[in-house]
Amino acid sequence: MKRSIYLDTSPGERRGVVLLDGKPERLLVERDADPERPRIGEMWRGRVGSYAPAFRAAFVELGAGQAALLPREAGEPVIEGAILEVEVLAEARSGKGPVVRMVRPASGPPGRLTAQPDLPTQLQGLAPGATLRSGWEARHVADLAEEQCLAVEHLQPGGLNLSVEQTRGLVAIDVDWSGARAGKHSILEANRRALLEAARLLRLKGTGGLVIVDLIGKASEHASILAAAKAAFEPDQPGVVFGGLSRFGVLELAKPWRETPLAERLLDDGGAPSTETLAHRVTRDLERAGRADPGAMLVAVCHPGVAAAAEPLVKALGPRFGVRAEAGKSRLDADIRTA
Repeated sequence: MKRSIYLDTSPGERRGVVLLDGKPERLLVERDADPERPRIGEMWRGRVGSYAPAFRAAFVELGAGQAALLPREAGEPVIEGAILEVEVLAEARSGKGPVVRMVRPASGPPGRLTAQPDLPTQLQGLAPGATLRSGWEARHVADLAEEQCLAVEHLQPGGLNLSVEQTRGLVAIDVDWSGARAGKHSILEANRRALLEAARLLRLKGTGGLVIVDLIGKASEHASILAAAKAAFEPDQPGVVFGGLSRFGVLELAKPWRETPLAERLLDDGGAPSTETLAHRVTRDLERAGRADPGAMLVAVCHPGVAAAAEPLVKALGPRFGVRAEAGKSRLDADIRTA
């Protein structure tokens, strides 16, 4: 497997992408307007709040976002008001605060002690030795990664099709294949490919928790399927636990939550692109149009809310770009016009 890395930079936003054999595997998004939030691997100082016996955990106020959950072993003392230095093991998601581990007792006000590395450093860590690419090639790759990250249906070469849907309690992955009437060996190979794609897509989306994969046919080759699943999810270790493979061809596994799912950061509560996401898209569309038509005065005409969010981003592009609000225009519809 070969990994390549890309960094796309636009006003107010940076997007890092890892490709695995030419397909998006990771999408890292940073925005200037992001609220301060604990991110995986960072060190924070926090104050112990209440104790939750049902979870064998304490809540720790970090000074940003929701209180973090600090799991405690049975019998470990928890002192309300104590100041601790903690490491972030999992970011906040779906109304749940981050998960942390205690490093040592500390003193001082809650807050961040060490920041996550910048995007280039993170990308190099995910693909050691790979050359970091930027420019318009990176823009194209990042747009593709964002599109795939938010999609439900994922059609693969050879007629393989994966549907990845997040429910309240689990991720359901349904695998279809146009060659499902083929022989036993071909079906096994298709299921192996499906598991590789499923693992890649979950990494791309930043999704974890209980995962149910409905494979092709009854998946009778249990040992081969489990071996393929373990290989596919090896980059997500440690912490991935595999359940059994049912006689109906359904594989169960549990994948640790680590990052905030990208959908939660890019979409609104209704599942549509957020106003901020649309503003960044409009800005990138203007920049692309400006490259295609050097010297032209260009304006993006869009929904008033999107226009207001895009205005400071578009201003950073330079004097020949502008944005104008149009009442009644759909949030998803923006026109690039010559001023």
